[in-house]
Amino acid sequence: MIRFEDVSVTYDGAGEPTVRGVDFEVPEGELVLLAGPSGVGKSTVLGAVGGLVPHFTGGTLSGRVTVAGRDTRTHKPRELADVVGTVGQDPLSHFVTDTVEDELAYGMESLGLAPDVMRRRVEETLDLLGLADLRSRPIATLSGGQQQRVAIGSVLTPHPDVLVLDEPTSALDPAAAEEVLAVLQRLVHDLGTTVLMAEHRLERVVQYADQVVLLPAPGEAPLIGAPADVMAVSPVYPPVVDLGRLAGWSPLPLTVRDARRRASGLRDRLAGREIPDHTPPTPAAPPEPPALRPAPARRWRRRGTPPRTTPAIPSPYAAEVRSLAVRRDRIQALRHVDLTVSPGETVALMGRNGAGKSTLLSALVGLVEPSAGTVRAGDAVPHRTAPRDLVRRVGLVPQEPRDLLYADTVAAECAAADRDAEAAPGTCRALLTELLPGVTDDTHPRDLSEGQRLTLALSVVLTARPPLLLLDEPTRGLDYAAKARLTGILRALAAEGHAIVLATHDVELAAELAHRVVLLAEGEVIADGPAADVVVASPSYAPQVAKVLAPRKWLTVAQVREALS
Repeated sequence: MIRFEDVSVTYDGAGEPTVRGVDFEVPEGELVLLAGPSGVGKSTVLGAVGGLVPHFTGGTLSGRVTVAGRDTRTHKPRELADVVGTVGQDPLSHFVTDTVEDELAYGMESLGLAPDVMRRRVEETLDLLGLADLRSRPIATLSGGQQQRVAIGSVLTPHPDVLVLDEPTSALDPAAAEEVLAVLQRLVHDLGTTVLMAEHRLERVVQYADQVVLLPAPGEAPLIGAPADVMAVSPVYPPVVDLGRLAGWSPLPLTVRDARRRASGLRDRLAGREIPDHTPPTPAAPPEPPALRPAPARRWRRRGTPPRTTPAIPSPYAAEVRSLAVRRDRIQALRHVDLTVSPGETVALMGRNGAGKSTLLSALVGLVEPSAGTVRAGDAVPHRTAPRDLVRRVGLVPQEPRDLLYADTVAAECAAADRDAEAAPGTCRALLTELLPGVTDDTHPRDLSEGQRLTLALSVVLTARPPLLLLDEPTRGLDYAAKARLTGILRALAAEGHAIVLATHDVELAAELAHRVVLLAEGEVIADGPAADVVVASPSYAPQVAKVLAPRKWLTVAQVREALS
């Protein structure tokens, strides 16, 4: 169905090809997973299937890509639209209408399908992706994960023969990701749809793949084969495969179920051994500040100034939220939220898409004003503090890193970050090099992959070394090596006293990094406690190692490796 024949792509102004010598075939009715480290060209390979590369992106494509017998060099994207449905990493770039239902129907209208067919397919897709309750909602009011599901649904309704998906579960909570993957399985098995997918969170998808195509470092030929065979030699692999390598299991397990069946010997070896704690000690909660007394009324009236509280005692917390409620576009996004974060503490916010995680981060950085309750970041009230002052108190890395990037080159972004933070020249560039080696100074931020842009945005924010650091889906688009480097940097920041709050669907990151996990549902806190206690008790949010070695609270392969050594 899809055939790559010695394909290389070189973008305008680039000295080297982004991908070189790609040669493989995707048979009809199979799900093929495209894997590899960040920046090796996975998005470029996917873009070539629908003709976006090079007709839309520019550059030069050598070799040949054919889809259902059509050569993408001579067929532009609109001439492939009836065959190929594509969902990129950024769902916002796909939307052309205002509401969910209209967006699902738009692709079919473009193809001229009959109204009764369109109505039936919209209803089917709403049910398949759990979007029925959102059908009339403006897309702009949806969470990032909800927008991701709408983007996937908009390419499903025309019933294309080929689906091309770039990080389709990256913005989805674990339950929603399982729903989307189950839909893809039904399309492949029942309808014969061909799916080519790139995904960094291999723990979610590798077990569903018929084949894995591993893109190694530039200049090396792709490795193609059955998932277990490729995972045995791949530089990127999920925790359950890492555990299998450590235990010496053959063949390697791809699912928690397979690993549990082989884990009895490993459980015996770990019996009685202490579970290492790789996070710094949880900081002790600071004492509550004394109650503040209103100043006498006559005093402020005589001076003509508004009433204030005395004495002016700063908050002992890096972040403090009391009885917070936020209403956004007639939606009650948060209600009755209480949260405190101490210096040196790392807190993971988790919960379904639309639970209120991003809204809570926005309140902490002053982007939204509370409808009720109070928010403090150290001694500042975020929504009443000037941005130039706030940047040294709290920093946010948003889900869409392009919101922070405006310069024409990586070097210019880093230089601007140094100036804004009044940091020594080269500070931001050094952080970027540590997180993501190999990105050149003259690269335009828009030419970076999603994961690379995220890393650049993180470096920009970290340059100011804010006491409170907020991250919204910080591992979206990152491979395992980049995620490990990020984890190391965040641990070091926490050890220096920085408070970190991250909203994430990445259960493996929470297991590696968080002191506490706070679960949100419908805008309310439903659980708040030590990470091991909260995630192990949750079927949705438990990491793979915890599921394999339950009931003991092992969370990561690193803990098992240290205990065995």
